[in-house]
Amino acid sequence: MKAIWNKEVIANSDDTVVVEGNHYFPPSSLNMKFFKKSEKTTVCSWKGTAKYYDLEVNELSNKDAAWYYPEPKSAANNISGYIAFWRGVEVVDN
Repeated sequence: MKAIWNKEVIANSDDTVVVEGNHYFPPSSLNMKFFKKSEKTTVCSWKGTAKYYDLEVNELSNKDAAWYYPEPKSAANNISGYIAFWRGVEVVDN
C-alpha cells in the first residue's frame, strides 16, 4: 500500500494492518521528512490515546493528517506505533 499526499509518496508498505477500514503503516515505511509531531491527542474507548502528525509536503501543510497509538490498549496491540491517515491522504494499492 502507498499513502500519497500532495503528489508525494509519504508511506509505502506491503505490511499494513487494517483496522476499522484504515490501513495502519509500520513506522519504518514512512518518509519521515514529511512528518512533524502535532500536539493533538484523541482517545478511543478500545484503542487508547492517539497522537498525531502534521504533514508538510512541497510547502503545503496538512494539520493532524496522520495518527498513531504509541501505547495502545491490549485489544489494539497489533497497531502499536503504526500510522494511519485521513484529511485527503490517498491510500492506494501498490
